[in-house]
Amino acid sequence: MKARNLFLIAALGVFALAPVTAPAQTVGQDLKGAGHDTADASKKVADKTAHGTKTAAKDTAHGTKVAAHKTAEGTKTVAKDTAHGTKVAADKTAQGTKTAAHKTSDAVTGKPN
Repeated sequence: MKARNLFLIAALGVFALAPVTAPAQTVGQDLKGAGHDTADASKKVADKTAHGTKTAAKDTAHGTKVAAHKTAEGTKTVAKDTAHGTKVAADKTAQGTKTAAHKTSDAVTGKPN
């Protein structure tokens, strides 16, 4: 067991004493990378904005078309109802006029109601 522990300590010591090398980037490389990241992000935002704008335009056009159809449908319904109401009123007025004329005629000739 001592040999095993000794080997483990030796192996860890090699790694502890070894110089740590990290990939070194210059300031220029960092700035260039940041510039590319910014450009990519700007393109992505522009694409998403354009897509959102197109979707909103399509949805607005569809909503306008639906509203126009519903308005036309409502207008037709109101026109039919108004025409019916006018016809009923005209019929009632004609009937009332006939009744009034008949009663006037009876009053003039002296007939009882």
